[in-house]
Amino acid sequence: MARPSRAFTLIELLVVIAIIALLMAILMPALGRAKEQARDQACKGNLKTIGLGVLMYLQDTDFVMPNMYTRNVNITPPIPNDLGRSNGHLWWDSAGRPLRPYDDYSYWGIAYMDYVKEKKVFGCPAFRTYCEMIAKDMLYGGDPKLIFTSAYGVNGWLSAENTVRIPRHSEIVVSHDHVEPRFENGNAAGNSDSLFPSSNGINLTHYRQNGGRARWYRGIFRHNMTRRDEYQTGGSLNVLWLDDHVSTIQETNGEGVLKRWFDPLNKHP
Repeated sequence: MARPSRAFTLIELLVVIAIIALLMAILMPALGRAKEQARDQACKGNLKTIGLGVLMYLQDTDFVMPNMYTRNVNITPPIPNDLGRSNGHLWWDSAGRPLRPYDDYSYWGIAYMDYVKEKKVFGCPAFRTYCEMIAKDMLYGGDPKLIFTSAYGVNGWLSAENTVRIPRHSEIVVSHDHVEPRFENGNAAGNSDSLFPSSNGINLTHYRQNGGRARWYRGIFRHNMTRRDEYQTGGSLNVLWLDDHVSTIQETNGEGVLKRWFDPLNKHP
């Protein structure tokens, strides 16, 4: 004799749903952390690849860094003004033609394309969250896809620098997670775009509260964020050093970050 089938009662269904909800509540944060860790590792891998391209470039140029058109003392005659060259996020002009390093709004990575080959290497998964805002603010037509592969800032003070003269390459910053394509105003108290403290004792003042680009701050320390405050993420950023190693710097007001990491020959008082 066949046993009659018995449907679930409402109480049983509710218990099952509650168990599933509890499991999801336990698993979702872990899945979120795993996803963030994967993005972080992808970013570090991209910076490592860029670093290899930088080393190959240096071998072909007698160890002289490319001209990034920074206001500095390495160019003859010196460049008196920032013309926007190698200081934008763009790889192409409005007609789709490839830009060159000396074009306005060009991205600094263009100088290394013979060695890195793939533009996507200059993209950071965590950067995409901020691309729409930056594209609008920078008058790129508001198209975030134009700057997906322009995720890292470059140390403008290494422009045209002979790296043979620089000691301790493992302590010299080439590039790191940033929203600014080229950082070079570390000493400007109210306009600093660099990680080390400016003359008022705080770094990145251009991106902090009341700064000109305060809305961009969360795009700097953009990995493993733990806070939702506009000017405090609790996160970190990844750094490429001149010897091609990559490391992490936790969010900081400048404590423990040295100016000589950016200006190794002390050319920028």
